[in-house]
Amino acid sequence: MFGRNRAIRELREVQQAGRELLQMHPDLPLPTEPAPSSPAPTSTASSSAAEADDFLPPDLRVPSRDEIAGMMMRYDTPLVIDGEVRACPQCGAYREWVLLSVRDQVWLRCRAGHETLEPRLDAAWYNRTSGPMDRWHPTLDEGLKHLGH
Repeated sequence: MFGRNRAIRELREVQQAGRELLQMHPDLPLPTEPAPSSPAPTSTASSSAAEADDFLPPDLRVPSRDEIAGMMMRYDTPLVIDGEVRACPQCGAYREWVLLSVRDQVWLRCRAGHETLEPRLDAAWYNRTSGPMDRWHPTLDEGLKHLGH
């Protein structure tokens, strides 16, 4: 409670200082809307639909594909897609997945190590479902080891 009151008070002080600065220097240009930090999409409508589904602000998205090959997370509960519990086609496992997000595709990896592309999931779904990244791994094997697979 006290932290919130202090933050509000500090914000008001900063706003007041800004007003005073603008009154002292009326020739300063007024602030405009901030420039977007990422370029606007220039590809087809399907990629713009995926961009609209991705709720993350640009500064929280993955920096670039050159810096990272993909992301991974554990998904221990059964994965339900379109009302159907997803099972591994090779061994029938339906829980304890590792989900891999690579180039707008989501791959499922079961406990036995079978990997399957899931075409009904995309990077926007992965971003909505996953939490913040807590660690960077140089290889896939090190990431799987960290996640317990």
